[in-house]
Amino acid sequence: MNDLADPEKFARTAFADGARLLADIGATHARFALQTAPGVFRSVRVLKCDDFEGIVPLLQFYLADHQELLHHAALAVANPINGDQVRMTNRAWEFSTDAVRRELGLQTLLIVNDFTALAMAIPALGPDDLMKVGGGAAAGNAVVGVLGPGTGLGVSGVIPTVDGFVTLGSEGGHVNFAPADEREFAILQFAWKEWPHVSNERLISGPGMEIIYRALALRNGVKVPVRMSPAIISGALDDKDALCLEVLDCFCGMLGGAAANLAVTLGAFGGVFIGGGIVPRMGEWFATSQFRARFEAKGRFTGYLADIPTYVITTPNPAFHGVATILSEHLRGRSGANTLMERIGHLQHELTPAEQRVATLVLEHPRLVLNEPIAGIAKLAEVSQPTVIRFCRSLGFLGLADFKLKFASSLTGAIPVRHSQVRNGDSTHDVSAKVIDNTVSAILKFRDQLDVRAIDRAIELLTQANRVEFYAMGNSRVVALDGQHKFFRFRIPTASYGDSHLFTLAAELLKPGDVVVAISNSGRLPELLTAVDAARAAGADVIAITSSGSALAKKATVCLAVDHAEDSTNFLSMISRILQLLLIDIVSVGISLGTAAQGAKAEGGELEADQRRMLISHLGS
Repeated sequence: MNDLADPEKFARTAFADGARLLADIGATHARFALQTAPGVFRSVRVLKCDDFEGIVPLLQFYLADHQELLHHAALAVANPINGDQVRMTNRAWEFSTDAVRRELGLQTLLIVNDFTALAMAIPALGPDDLMKVGGGAAAGNAVVGVLGPGTGLGVSGVIPTVDGFVTLGSEGGHVNFAPADEREFAILQFAWKEWPHVSNERLISGPGMEIIYRALALRNGVKVPVRMSPAIISGALDDKDALCLEVLDCFCGMLGGAAANLAVTLGAFGGVFIGGGIVPRMGEWFATSQFRARFEAKGRFTGYLADIPTYVITTPNPAFHGVATILSEHLRGRSGANTLMERIGHLQHELTPAEQRVATLVLEHPRLVLNEPIAGIAKLAEVSQPTVIRFCRSLGFLGLADFKLKFASSLTGAIPVRHSQVRNGDSTHDVSAKVIDNTVSAILKFRDQLDVRAIDRAIELLTQANRVEFYAMGNSRVVALDGQHKFFRFRIPTASYGDSHLFTLAAELLKPGDVVVAISNSGRLPELLTAVDAARAAGADVIAITSSGSALAKKATVCLAVDHAEDSTNFLSMISRILQLLLIDIVSVGISLGTAAQGAKAEGGELEADQRRMLISHLGS
């Protein structure tokens, strides 16, 4: 997978926005790579999690050897993922996804469950990546089960859809352990002495193997040295130690029972795949273990399970492939590449006849579909409303709202703004919901594209400024007044000008150490550009809140980019104004925290940090 022998091919397929950071972070080890092109993973490195106090020092240590600017990253972690805050189950690490993204200066940071990432890699694995254990044959287009013991027990599944696969974010390793014989019951009783609830993960894992070892030693009446799971495996396979062999035999039987339960729960006729860090160490011996016998030992369902194949994933770092796919799909959906129009066209023949009518309507009248409610789409396509929902779900979306958001991005490369959504017949409730939803969507996209380094530089300039002046006209004038109000309360000498005739006159009076904040949607106003030139000539710095490609951005010391596309010639700029105000708030909070420096200067001295903090509602006590 790392073959770079064909540089011409590599150049053709390399990512235009640079390498992408990928990681598979378990409780014990963290594996890193830079993906430089589809299927190409470079700078692979394995680090011990015990050597680091948290996820940020771990990431920074790996990245210290790589100077290239990274924009996108995806991390698979051994933990359930639900929202921004992540608290790892088998390691005392807790972090905010967005805080880590900002700390590393990334545009995109995805955090996914490690076995969700492994499950996403399954469809791409070939025969050379697997070791088959037992009989059975995989059914086509069928559900797949995935599980694997490591520090914990990961469980997931892969469900085929019309347009690819959906993975399950499962925590199935925490189901209750059910013993299958007297020996396993004795092990369960031993574990009960330590925990009132014994899950599969407590026993079918690395630490669980060590519990089985101690429990069987007690049951057999033998005194043994303390062994960790790697030593137990080597003791069984290399030294032929009788107790270690019994431990592995018992462990593999338990794993077979758990795999069988997963198979019947999911109907996994596509097979059950074993990953994790433990089973691959057993090599060929695993195929002769009790695993497959226990997998099929299901009473009336023995024949059912005998038809389901089981595999051990033997390729190194398989989660890289899955997490890379998840990141690629996320970026593709955001940028509009591989548009939904193309996908719908390719998949139309696989849909039901009724769903094909919806597809035809989407392909022939895409903008109309974006603007119509579900009842209107159903009427135009001559289908029922549930058929519209089934069409969306056949493409892998949660429903019509999810489909419309991604479809709009695919068509325009941007989240739709309010004038493309609101209709004359909309109720007040619908108008309110659409305006809010469109604004929220734009804010979330804006968050993903923030240039953290530019914000840090702006905070540094403003914190050290002798004087700050805001220049803005029209719709941006209210943003300038908001900034003036906030900075004045920080005891920073501040002025705001909205008359274009005064811009240059004021700029010519500035001195080194002064800062101009120039705000403009277009960044093309001649009077504003002339004033910025005058300010720079006087030795002042200029912070531009404007479009990143504008003339104003090029003249500024630092640009805080707002690249939301709105037709300000024909419509009032609404969302762009909200994004500009957000930048003022972000910088204000940064100043209040004293991010860059010494504190804001005032006539009677310096404003104390705790006084500045009291002015900001975002900060806790």
